[in-house]
Amino acid sequence: MATKKASTTVAKTKALSLHMGLNAVSAAAYSGWTGPLAACEFDANDMAALAKAQGMQPTVLLTKQATRTKFLSALRSAAKALVAGDLFFLTYSGHGGQVTDINADEPDGKDETWCLFDGQILDDELYFEYSKFAAGVRILVLSDSCHSGSVVKALPNEPGSRAMPLGVAMRVYRDHQAFYDKLQMDVAKAAGGQVADPDTALTQVSVSNRLTAVVSQFKPSLVLVSGCQDNQTSMDGDHNGAFTEQVLKVWANGTFKGTYRHFHAKVRAGLPPTQSPNLFSLGKAGKFLAQSPFKV
Repeated sequence: MATKKASTTVAKTKALSLHMGLNAVSAAAYSGWTGPLAACEFDANDMAALAKAQGMQPTVLLTKQATRTKFLSALRSAAKALVAGDLFFLTYSGHGGQVTDINADEPDGKDETWCLFDGQILDDELYFEYSKFAAGVRILVLSDSCHSGSVVKALPNEPGSRAMPLGVAMRVYRDHQAFYDKLQMDVAKAAGGQVADPDTALTQVSVSNRLTAVVSQFKPSLVLVSGCQDNQTSMDGDHNGAFTEQVLKVWANGTFKGTYRHFHAKVRAGLPPTQSPNLFSLGKAGKFLAQSPFKV
């Protein structure tokens, strides 16, 4: 009598992506400043096309669509949908800014931000939202912006820079202080204490006892490639930001061969010394870093 063989079903890896590009922000949310840029929407669309070609399901939020609510909703939806082995790819192209730090988790006294259309997203918020992803989920973040506090403090705003001017940052925080202070306190409360910002956590985790407790709770594997060092600016362009343009050039429509480390090295080599992209990892990201870029 013939017996049926047990069938085995292998779950297919799920890959979601989210791409934000802001060529302007709302004057009402930024004390009269609209922060016009030229290439950020192109960046978002081009990265979404790359993601789709790799088998991901992309979502694109351009300028007025790229609000705090829509961004957080998309991020949280992805966190609920993905499990170990799945991939979440996030790209941001726009201005970076800062607000005054009130919970003493920033050595420079500033919380770094992404400037979404109707308000800024704090680095504390980003780190906390990433931590909600399940263990084993791969998170890839490409940020084509100036989002480190020292960028704004140490350098003048160069023409074409993607950094919110220091004077504007101070005015926006002054006019919306209650909102941004409450965000910091809410995130700290939800996390059970102080929250390390992503750049500090990623660069100092091995040497900072203060960060160990927070980072030890970080279950997904995260790789962040930022557009520049913390003392530099990311530059805008006509069709793409300088960083995104180089990412696409090195990727060469999928013909690139190598790991994330090789990819980062080639992207960095193609940019001038004034803009040197950084590569960070968080969580158990060794295997992730050894994969081919954008591999589902």
